[in-house]
Amino acid sequence: MKLTVTTFVTLDGVYQAPGGPSEDPSGGFTHGGWSAPFGDEDFGRFMVGVFEDADAFLLGRRTYEIFNSYWPHHDDPADPIATKLNTLPKYVVSGSLSSAEWTNSRILGGDLAKEVAALKEQEGRELQVHGSGALVRSLLALGVVDTLHLLQFPVILGTGKRLFPEDALPTRFRLAGSRTTAAGVAIHSYERDGDPEYGDYADEG
Repeated sequence: MKLTVTTFVTLDGVYQAPGGPSEDPSGGFTHGGWSAPFGDEDFGRFMVGVFEDADAFLLGRRTYEIFNSYWPHHDDPADPIATKLNTLPKYVVSGSLSSAEWTNSRILGGDLAKEVAALKEQEGRELQVHGSGALVRSLLALGVVDTLHLLQFPVILGTGKRLFPEDALPTRFRLAGSRTTAAGVAIHSYERDGDPEYGDYADEG
């Protein structure tokens, strides 16, 4: 399976608590819910399309708990996102959870690189990561992300957890698709394309 990440960021790279004020107020973060005003039909269609390709999910503990508090109680079979989340395998990366009762959930607490490598060897289309900012940072550092759907929202917050740290692994991606929603969310889909290449504009004159 390909490892596909779908993540929301602000213009200044913040990923913290996009969906609501109570998602993650750690560090005194007061801007939770910054993505919600931009959730229009274009955004919804894109997200449905992403979930259609899922065969399993890899989630961080916080995102798993947020999803688990909502989706098991919204199991409309006509909702493609609910159907996928409530039925497909869900792997939770956590060193603190002792149980995961949501249907088809399993806790991963070992070596992340080995666990992810084993999951990617399974049959299927996409092992999808949604939200889970801290986990995404770890996966990018391991160089195991195949596809990155980066949804950039037209807002600057100035504070909050950033997706790309200063010591991020140098990685080149190829732009595979791009669109903008009516509300102004820029959606860029990238495929991993090896290591960065370097040049010098002075050599081109």
